[in-house]
Amino acid sequence: MHWRRLGFTHIWLMGVWKCGPLLSADHPDAAPSPYAITAYHVPETFGGDSALAEFRARVHRHGLKLILDFVPNHTSCVHPWLRSHPQRFVHSTGPSPEGFRAGAYWIAHGKDPYFPPWVDTAQLDYRHPETRAAMIHELRAVAAQCDGVRCDMSMLLLNDVFASTWKDFPSPHTRPQNEFWSEAIASVRAVNSEFLFLAEAYWDLEQQLLDLGFDYAYDKRIYDHLVARNPRALLDHLRSKDAGFLSRTTHFLENHDEPRIASLLDFHEHRAASLLTFALPGMRLVHEGQLAGAKIRASVHRSSRPAEPIQPAIAEWYNHLLPALKDSAVGRGTFGLLPDMPENIIALRWQNDPGRFDLALVNLGSTPQQFAMPLPRGRWRVSPLPLGEGQGEGQLGRQGEGKFACSIEPHGAHLLHFHPA
Repeated sequence: MHWRRLGFTHIWLMGVWKCGPLLSADHPDAAPSPYAITAYHVPETFGGDSALAEFRARVHRHGLKLILDFVPNHTSCVHPWLRSHPQRFVHSTGPSPEGFRAGAYWIAHGKDPYFPPWVDTAQLDYRHPETRAAMIHELRAVAAQCDGVRCDMSMLLLNDVFASTWKDFPSPHTRPQNEFWSEAIASVRAVNSEFLFLAEAYWDLEQQLLDLGFDYAYDKRIYDHLVARNPRALLDHLRSKDAGFLSRTTHFLENHDEPRIASLLDFHEHRAASLLTFALPGMRLVHEGQLAGAKIRASVHRSSRPAEPIQPAIAEWYNHLLPALKDSAVGRGTFGLLPDMPENIIALRWQNDPGRFDLALVNLGSTPQQFAMPLPRGRWRVSPLPLGEGQGEGQLGRQGEGKFACSIEPHGAHLLHFHPA
């Protein structure tokens, strides 16, 4: 309901391929777990692939699209390839503290090079042409079931990153000439030119992945600066990016890897941060439970979540924010970041109709700030788009000849509509 109000066109339905028991495939106690996802098929207990097809059709009838999760870097430790095609994995012939035994090989666990290995995973080897071909085949099979994929830890597959991460596990294969993603995306788009690719991306590699064909990439810098309460760094980041980059990045306050935002920011901070992330161009990612103010982060390995009471203030805020954004120019027309703002103030301007525009105005600081900006010639009227009790009423400021000015309370969040008087 909320996503349709805001004009969101994608649902992210996440299925994590890496889940599995913490035992190697040939461990004497290893047995397939009902939660060990080893292939991109819906379990029969959930209705099978036909149930997913029916769900996708229902989603389409509501004007929405379906995005599935694709985990390209690694598999479960009980994946059938470990027995039938172990050469597709990063491996060695001798024991390794970062791996487990599977037949004649020691298979490396998947990992982010900055963290310990994920001990419930087996690392695929993207230096091997056979692995690349097999994973493109898997991706095309997934693409036939949905309208887009969110690609887990996409940057780990970049040739330079992969070579550095796995330099201690030599490969007999020469370094690939092409990037995997350019080949994989082209293969899917040859069948469906409208298919959407979203990259989970970090380490300032977003632009490289966008250049390889991704439609969107995570922009986690925004999240990091918000939770660190560092508006200066956030503003510097926004100023360093052009509107083209921002329009192809994904902005969020929560995802399954991070603590719940309601557990990190108080209500007023949460309010300002949410307006900012929703009013930026690009894709908005809303996590399950965020709109209700959930505070408990549940591991993706769990089959259930703890019950939590709804946070009334947060729920009410989103119930006002989403329809207000739908009624605004946000996400449509021309975007601009206003320059020369007072400390902690960020102002995002949207215009899709000549002679009128909307302004998302936030104060990320804990002290009041005075805001002023020039106006085009003529008489102007300023109307707040309703964001709940106390948001905008009596705070419209004053309009002089060619100027608008107002005071913004600590952690204030306002959406203003400017139109000719």
